[in-house]
Amino acid sequence: MLRLGRRTRDTQVVDVDIRPVTPAEHRPLGELTAQAYLREGFLGGDQDPYLPFLRDVSGRASSALVLVAVDEDRLLGGVTYVPGPGPMADLAREGEAEIRMLAVDAEARGRGVGEALARACLDQAKAAGVGRVVLSSQTAMRAAHRLYERLGFQRLPERDWSPENKPGLVLVAYALDLDPDLDPGTATR
Repeated sequence: MLRLGRRTRDTQVVDVDIRPVTPAEHRPLGELTAQAYLREGFLGGDQDPYLPFLRDVSGRASSALVLVAVDEDRLLGGVTYVPGPGPMADLAREGEAEIRMLAVDAEARGRGVGEALARACLDQAKAAGVGRVVLSSQTAMRAAHRLYERLGFQRLPERDWSPENKPGLVLVAYALDLDPDLDPGTATR
């Protein structure tokens, strides 16, 4: 478990635990993730084909590392860390890890929870000796883009893509090259 109690860019104190999801948290995290995407208008409503996938934390946890942010017993958010190519990877190639489905509860937004979850993924990648972390995001996810760019991610337009079941949706790609000589979460530019 990672205990974070540091100041964010906005000098707000983040005091959360980041740890792997427990089976008892699969359903609540799935609903938190689904509601975050629905609330922000990132899905086409209750019938969106991506919605069941967002809710299926058990499925994600079977082939990737699902991390949660908790404050005591309160679930604040979650993220899926994909260690490399495989069933959960959309973009990751050999030597790359991937961040997927980062979501924060509405009441916890602005506390640095999303950043803490993203940094925990970078720490995982660094510890595994991964050279690059990639992710994709909807063009409308501007707050997420600001976070990724603040962490050192850079656009990777040659790897933008559209899901087969949503051909009109363009997902923009980002990448962060990790420097093995620097602390976890530190990027090369």
